Amino acid sequence: MKRQVCFLFLMGLLAGGSCAWGLEKPVRHEFVIKNFKTESGVVLPEAHVVYGTYGHLNAAHSNAVLLPSHYMAKLDGYEWLMGPGNALDTDKLFLVTTELFGNGSSSSPSNTPEPFHGPRFPVMTIRDNVQAVHQLLTEDLKIAHLKAIIGFSMGAQQAFQWAVSYPVMADRIVATSGTAKTYGHGFVRLEGEIAAIAADEKFKGGDYTEEPTAGINAFGLVWAAWLYSPEWWRDELWRVDAKPGTTFQSVVDEFRTQFIPGADANDLILQMRTWERHDVGTTPGFGGDTKKALGSIKVPFLYMPSMTDQYFPVGDARYEAQFMPTVSLLPIPSLWGHPAGAAASPADGRFLNENITKFLAGEPVAAEKVVKVN
Repeated sequence: MKRQVCFLFLMGLLAGGSCAWGLEKPVRHEFVIKNFKTESGVVLPEAHVVYGTYGHLNAAHSNAVLLPSHYMAKLDGYEWLMGPGNALDTDKLFLVTTELFGNGSSSSPSNTPEPFHGPRFPVMTIRDNVQAVHQLLTEDLKIAHLKAIIGFSMGAQQAFQWAVSYPVMADRIVATSGTAKTYGHGFVRLEGEIAAIAADEKFKGGDYTEEPTAGINAFGLVWAAWLYSPEWWRDELWRVDAKPGTTFQSVVDEFRTQFIPGADANDLILQMRTWERHDVGTTPGFGGDTKKALGSIKVPFLYMPSMTDQYFPVGDARYEAQFMPTVSLLPIPSLWGHPAGAAASPADGRFLNENITKFLAGEPVAAEKVVKVN
């Protein structure tokens, strides 16, 4: 797997930048749902879901794998799993990559007309996204069953929700760098990043006439502090394959001014609100009981937290795993923090692809023993 990182890895990942070499670009599609009722009760006259496909759907429609997107990502954010020697062979599988509501391409605050434009766009939940993609799969692609669902970060949140909402939709599920619920630590972090944007006087409660650039820059810098591990910063791993002349200050400045180039402030906030509200326990039928919802998962589930993730700490993953009867808990041994779950380094990429390949083939992985702590 060829090298494509330093902090530019993340920017490419968020923008949907390719992480595999020699792959054809995904075919872009758009699915429209009329009168889409959100969990909040708001009905959007039209909900647009942008998605991409790789490979070809077989005659039986039985070779599909779903790859739901992470924060602000585009169609090709999972190419680190594709190609020769990696877990997903596009010559054999039909891969579907979906874009979250709020990313600026699917229905978002920035592209939806009034009365739902900007800050009036409804807060979308992970379940809203999963419901929309279920309609996409069953109605647009005529896919009733998936070989696998694999999700990173907010994609992992979706993977958990699929396992609870549609327990027999997929043969196997993989979640990397993401949990079944956003706990208080994550909520407070996200609120800090939202506050950074909202503090810009140009933001005007979301009714801005020009992008609140200072707020977005502050958001990028706050985000960066949590993104990688303290060890990553201490060991100056940003130097790995950095361009000549790169300095610590230039890395910081890049995060401040070019974290997600061109992103709309309301879109950034909408997806953070989606992230905050995630809890499989609030799925209808579980009465807010996250443990009960996790216990309902039926299919084999490969849970791969990053050992140094500050967004979704490994301790939260270990806590959740004790309630999951079908789990294989396999932490990623990495100093790259949250992005380790998307192959931030060559070692991370090898670890992910080797173990996901085994798991999808039904072979055992060297899972950690799950300890009952509650």
